[in-house]
Amino acid sequence: MAYVEKSGLKVDQLLVDFVEQEAIPGTSASPAQFWDGFAGLVAEFAPKNRQLLALRDQMQHQIDEWHKANGPISANPGGYEAFLREIGYLVPEPADFTIETTGLDPEISSICGPQLVVPVSNARYALNAANARWGSLYDALYGTDVIPREGDLAPGKGLNPARAAAVVKRAAEFLDSAVPLTSGSHADVMGYHVVKEGDRRVLVADTAAGQFGLKDPAAFAGYGGTEERGELLLQHHGLHVILVVDPKSPIGAAHAAGLSDVIVESALTTIQDCEDSVAAVDAEDKVGVYRNWLGLMNGTLEDTFEKGGKSVTRKLNADRTYKDIDGQPLTLKGRALLLVRNVGHLMTTKAVLDAEGNAIGEGLMDAAITVLCALSDKVNSTTGAIYIVKPKMHGPEEVAFACEIFGAVETMLGLAPNSIKIGIMDEERRTSANLKAAIHAARARVFFINTGFLDRTGDEIHTSMLAGPVLRKDDVKAEKWIQSYEDRNVLIGLAAGFSGRAQIGKGMWARPDDMAAMMAAKSGHPNAGANTAWVPSPTAATLHALHYHQIDVFAAQKRRHNQPTPGLDALFSMPVLDASTLDKPAILRELDNNAQGILGYVVRWVDQGVGCSKVPDINNVGLMEDRATCRISSQAVANWLKHGLVSEAEVRASFEKMAAVVDGQNAGDALYQPMAGNRSIAYQAALALALEGAAQPSGYTEPILHAAREQVKALA
Repeated sequence: MAYVEKSGLKVDQLLVDFVEQEAIPGTSASPAQFWDGFAGLVAEFAPKNRQLLALRDQMQHQIDEWHKANGPISANPGGYEAFLREIGYLVPEPADFTIETTGLDPEISSICGPQLVVPVSNARYALNAANARWGSLYDALYGTDVIPREGDLAPGKGLNPARAAAVVKRAAEFLDSAVPLTSGSHADVMGYHVVKEGDRRVLVADTAAGQFGLKDPAAFAGYGGTEERGELLLQHHGLHVILVVDPKSPIGAAHAAGLSDVIVESALTTIQDCEDSVAAVDAEDKVGVYRNWLGLMNGTLEDTFEKGGKSVTRKLNADRTYKDIDGQPLTLKGRALLLVRNVGHLMTTKAVLDAEGNAIGEGLMDAAITVLCALSDKVNSTTGAIYIVKPKMHGPEEVAFACEIFGAVETMLGLAPNSIKIGIMDEERRTSANLKAAIHAARARVFFINTGFLDRTGDEIHTSMLAGPVLRKDDVKAEKWIQSYEDRNVLIGLAAGFSGRAQIGKGMWARPDDMAAMMAAKSGHPNAGANTAWVPSPTAATLHALHYHQIDVFAAQKRRHNQPTPGLDALFSMPVLDASTLDKPAILRELDNNAQGILGYVVRWVDQGVGCSKVPDINNVGLMEDRATCRISSQAVANWLKHGLVSEAEVRASFEKMAAVVDGQNAGDALYQPMAGNRSIAYQAALALALEGAAQPSGYTEPILHAAREQVKALA
């Protein structure tokens, strides 16, 4: 690395060039102002950052000692809770309050719909996700298993007319549910017309039984398009639906009304991720992350790639323009509202060294530079808000610390107080147990709370590492502490006044190829009162959007508002495994399952710098994997090793066997480096996550993964 001195800091030349030549131009900031402010930020907050991390370790040591003396929580739940209060793990709850956040965009405060999470390091993915505000329902249905793929409905190579007809039928059923006609079905429509009644326009539909309007006339919002391709704009539950009428298109020609597509407002918000889905370990990687975020903010990001033998350039979608029912111009956003997820408080980065030559906190760098980039926002927030999702915070003190950092960044860059909004990832056990206090600490700038049940499970295992052997992964999912966790998140958020003001979010659907199952299951999130929930792809966003037409989230929140909040006894209820219920073959099968998942994810992270991808599991089912899922698997193996269900020799044997399996699953990847037998850096990192998992800070995977990736990059 080539370092340059900036206000007493040593800064990698790549980062200096990006900040001064790309991020600052066009803003009111100057290089001297930025570096002086940044150096002050590091000096002020780095010591407290270290103190907070030391407190995490201290509390974990105290909890370990309690388990050594008392056994599992179930042996003395009252004593356990009292002990957590004594050591400050549990803090007193504040009096009832209402959050004070102002200046939020409607996608956060008043419209409910899907949320995408995407690695901002990948320009193509970042653009796809930003553009996922609108999606073709016809394409989403045709291309997934929501329409069965067997028999006459099998997709085939060309267009299957039977499958296309099933898609049109399913779309008409959706329209009948969301925007019904006064009589009959959208499936029977032979023509749609915009008719003027007085000064306003209404939508009418021709059917064999007569001409009918919409049951709710207010559902017609506007119209546009061209003479060849008309677009009719409908609305329901705050979301828009566009009927595309194009009789000359292949699909429209087969439809009596010329309906060639139904466009659904899909991903209202997208988290552009600098954290769990990204493998960024040095200045080069971080500049790539920041450059893409800057391009999203100022609207210049583009990516050119080969698709179907042709060169395609992707850029941000323009806004959509219509006329409203009064004939006046109407503009709708063409893109999702973009949020950025910074890293947590744990990791440091050698991209910047402090006055003593120490790597600084990466979270401090993320806060300063992602906000600097957001000063160039030309296409995102209509209120001037900057939305930062802050992950992996342990308790209210760490939430307050993040807010202090954001306040200092506002001062440093000349922003009004509370311009930076904070999204609290409720994914660590100490935050879940103190959620009301955590929200209170951020009450002036909080814009969402979100259950990250994957990291939450990993932290549950690590925190209770010495309580006893953990349940099998699939069995943990059914435990009542998870339902308690999910319920507490919603009910505490509602009690703090989130409804109609801020987002309550739910976690990821991790099987991107299993959309039929998603459609059957994920309606539970809006029905539980969640304004948004994570989906793995733009297609999934389009499908999940249907749930927000099916369910009125604000009505669900009103229904739930006065429900009793589950107590801490339920939250701390995860049992330990009775080892006698599993025979040795079952134990070794579970070990193989975890080893395969760890290896399949880690090899791409370490060798190729891929932080999130669809990884085949042991049964060759593609699962979306990131560091959170890897954290669960590695902590599960570490726990069983700690309690003697498996030996170190058995863990090593399983990893050797599964390395060959993962090699076979990746045989078609020209960039893949085999692991079996060669003891690669990736293999050693994966094994270390299991063998050393109990000793890792909070069970996180980042320290081992970053060190291994740095090794690979140095060798390359």
